Amino acid sequence: MTETTQTQTTPPGGARQRSPEFQLAMDASRGLRQDLFHDAFAVHPLPRRRVDGRLTRRLPSRLREQAAWTPHIVVGLAGLVALLIALADNGGGDLVQLVTGLLGMGTILLTLLRPVGAFWISCMATPVTAVFGDSWSDWPWLPGSFATHLVVLTVVALRTRPRTAAWMWALTAVYGLLAEVFFGGGHYYTNTMPFLFVSALALLVVTVWHVRHDAAQKVTAQETVTAHERSKRTLLEERTTIARELHDVVAHHMSVVAIQAEAAPYRVENPPPELEYAFAVIRENAVIALSELRRVLGVVRAEDYEAPDAPQPTLGDLDRLLENVRGAGLAVDKTVTGAVRELPQGVELSAYRIVQEALSNSLRHAPGAAAKVEIGYVLGGLGLRIVNGPATGLVKPSPGAGHGITGMRERVSMLDGEMTAAATDDGGYEVTVFLPVPATAPTEDSA
Repeated sequence: MTETTQTQTTPPGGARQRSPEFQLAMDASRGLRQDLFHDAFAVHPLPRRRVDGRLTRRLPSRLREQAAWTPHIVVGLAGLVALLIALADNGGGDLVQLVTGLLGMGTILLTLLRPVGAFWISCMATPVTAVFGDSWSDWPWLPGSFATHLVVLTVVALRTRPRTAAWMWALTAVYGLLAEVFFGGGHYYTNTMPFLFVSALALLVVTVWHVRHDAAQKVTAQETVTAHERSKRTLLEERTTIARELHDVVAHHMSVVAIQAEAAPYRVENPPPELEYAFAVIRENAVIALSELRRVLGVVRAEDYEAPDAPQPTLGDLDRLLENVRGAGLAVDKTVTGAVRELPQGVELSAYRIVQEALSNSLRHAPGAAAKVEIGYVLGGLGLRIVNGPATGLVKPSPGAGHGITGMRERVSMLDGEMTAAATDDGGYEVTVFLPVPATAPTEDSA
């Protein structure tokens, strides 16, 4: 006789696997408790409205402060309207209607402090108002209760989230249907379905507003992240461009070192072996450094990058740049002060690029304006000042990509310099740069 044993598989932890329907019901129950029962009467004051919008920013300061209280004023007016509706239902003279009207108004005002608690008070006040109101035509929502509960649902939905609004509407529907089935037999007209229809429309509008508001916040957050990433990418691109340009400068100097180290022993009659060995080591290290520079350039070089045929520009090429700028329509003057001297090629290249970018910005952002370029050779460095006036004429300024200032700052920072860029009082723009140059800095001639 063979005994067959059946093994029951249980999930990890020994818990029995639940059905999807049961799990859905548990999630719904958990959401209901979290939205409408957990800290239902906790204080959540309605914050003041932001006044940095398109219209509110143009208001005077005093009106702008009052506009911040607009949501509170609207809720107060809604409570007053609910009170008037309750009074008008019985001619405005019945004490019971006055009390129930004040109760409805207070419930609406409570949404400013305890929104979920105001919903529960409105649910409890509705049957009390229906019983003491002694109305045979409207059941279970008397006119005052109709307006009060509708306003409470709308305000609480605005202050919470769409899921909470759905739970409130569902509980309201349960109350209304039960009141009609068990207590609506002696009433001529029941209005649960009209109330559910009107409140559903109101909550649908609120839900659409929530969706649009959340989408706008996500778009704003994504735009912020994108702008940050774009700024980082721009910074890396500018640094890569500077590295490519300086490669030619450094490679030239390393080539000079290698050539002079190779030729140096032949300039001395009967050089000692130690001297020949030292110059051979210098030349070997210069060649290795030059090879490493080419390798680094290959890393930072873009796919479409082409090595320039001409040498990198210096301040001696500035007059040609100014002629091209004048041909593009920008009236520019150059002033040079101090004793003109040859500076390290990296400094001259950076100074040339800074002037070039500043004048390009003037062409884009201030068409028709005049510009001035001031170059000052001072003890310990080089000073640059590029200033342009406000835009004139009929040509509209071009927005540009906004990367010029970033590139200039990177070049100045690389040389441990200082830079300021700001608008002038007359509507123009000014860029001021100081590039330090040590007094003992070697030049090509001395090398």
